[in-house]
Amino acid sequence: MTREDTNVTREARIHNQGVATREDLVAFFARRQEAFDNLDASRLAADYADDCVVDSPTGGTHSGRVAAEKVLKAVFDAFLDLKVRSERLIVDGNQVAQILSIEGTDLGGFLGLPPTGKIFQLPAVFLYELNGLTIVRERRIYDFTGMLVQIGALKAKPT
Repeated sequence: MTREDTNVTREARIHNQGVATREDLVAFFARRQEAFDNLDASRLAADYADDCVVDSPTGGTHSGRVAAEKVLKAVFDAFLDLKVRSERLIVDGNQVAQILSIEGTDLGGFLGLPPTGKIFQLPAVFLYELNGLTIVRERRIYDFTGMLVQIGALKAKPT
């Protein structure tokens, strides 16, 4: 049996049982990292269930694969040099916490505002609930206000 055959068999098992091993999930998130590296919104969106729910400071609460792709694309279009780096995965059954660092430059304009050319850097945590290797719920946690201040879209009150 080839490696490709093994992957197909694993994918079929996960799909049929709705259960992924820790090894499966680590490989899944490594593949997602490649998609983030390429700013590939459609490839990332393919991992979401048709009826998924995503809670995001940037996109609000949105439902479905199409909405997830739209929000990802808007962020990628605003931050053309976006870097999303996974620092740690914590896996508990079908629940995954991903600790990230995110940075980018406002080159494309964010939230309909003209581009500022300013850089932001922030830590983030994304919490996932999966059914097999399909994201059914995601909650993104990061300092959205701090990001807006860093890119100059919001002014901070002097201390």
